[in-house]
Amino acid sequence: MDFKDTPEEAAYRAKVREWLSANSDALSQPWSAAAAKAWQKRKYDAGYVGITWPTAVGGQARPAMEQIIFNQEEAKHDAPTGLYAIGLGMCIPTVFSHALSPAIVERYVPVAMRGEEVWCQLFSEPSAGSDLAAIRTRAERDGDGWVINGQKVWTSNAHLSDFGIIITRTDPTVPKHKGLTMFIVDLKDPGVEVRPIKQMSGSSDFNEVFFTDVRIPDSHRLGEVGDGWKVSLTTLMHERLAVGGKPSSAPGVQEMIALAKAIDMGEGSALEQRHVRERIARAYIADQGIALTRMRTLSALSSGRTPGPESSISKVVVAQTMQEMGRFAMDLAESAGFVSGGDEVPELARFQGSYFGAAGLRIAGGTDEILKNIIAERVLGLPGDIRVDKDVPFNQIGRPD
Repeated sequence: MDFKDTPEEAAYRAKVREWLSANSDALSQPWSAAAAKAWQKRKYDAGYVGITWPTAVGGQARPAMEQIIFNQEEAKHDAPTGLYAIGLGMCIPTVFSHALSPAIVERYVPVAMRGEEVWCQLFSEPSAGSDLAAIRTRAERDGDGWVINGQKVWTSNAHLSDFGIIITRTDPTVPKHKGLTMFIVDLKDPGVEVRPIKQMSGSSDFNEVFFTDVRIPDSHRLGEVGDGWKVSLTTLMHERLAVGGKPSSAPGVQEMIALAKAIDMGEGSALEQRHVRERIARAYIADQGIALTRMRTLSALSSGRTPGPESSISKVVVAQTMQEMGRFAMDLAESAGFVSGGDEVPELARFQGSYFGAAGLRIAGGTDEILKNIIAERVLGLPGDIRVDKDVPFNQIGRPD
């Protein structure tokens, strides 16, 4: 692994730092959808959106390391980027990779890059979470278009989104991976109902989304009919990398040390207790392991190679470490570890948010179990799971002989 920027990468990093410093006024605003949209437009005007995307779709066609460098430096400023992480990180690359015509790309991609429209990813269903190919939301041909009926769940930011990409079942008579088709859907359609899900953290980032006779023109299909699984792999490839690192809002080892110093155990601070230092040391080791694993990805991208399964490894460790650190911080603070709001004890509020948020992170982008299977099969070369329904027509799955 190479831990240093090349001269070209160092120059680009300095340029990005200078621009972020010059635009720090926009980063000091409290988070809101309006602030996120304003920041996105400012980045677009400066040429920091779609850095690696083809010039034909409005991108810069620059090396992947430049996007990574920009993300690293932007994260240091706690920029309001979450509203666009899914849309620009996963949905729009799928759109310009699989749209049926240049007109569709021209209609949706530049507008999304400017931050004027927000996108979400409509994949998971009540009976199809980790097994994406088991979805039941159906799309049926109707003249020159399609009619969609069904339900999606755990859809992040659907309540704030204008459009989404949706995976549907168009042919139940073939094996489950072969009868899928993906579309662009307008979430403002009267047949779409978005219901936010109240989470134990107090937020409502996840949603249920119901579709009742929603009409979609065939021009808004992504890829060929029945080729939805292949199209979805484009989205999932971007998702694995996007969720592989620790969220910038999550507290780390240094925050844990500061909290342990501040907590009085009666015989000195918590940090003076051996078992506390041991727990912090374990978290530090995990953090360093994550950083080094991510460095493998950066080294591969920097040299023009395709990253391997490192993002799956990172995500498993990141989510688990976040949850363990959050739990330990709340244990140390005892009853004060459960806070409402957070203005009085912002440090504890961050650890509590990290603890609750990690539970969702262990599901998003592939559950721990799914990712461990990927690591086992693709890294260790172990036999794959037995999949008895792999070649069975979807409408025959679960039926007795």
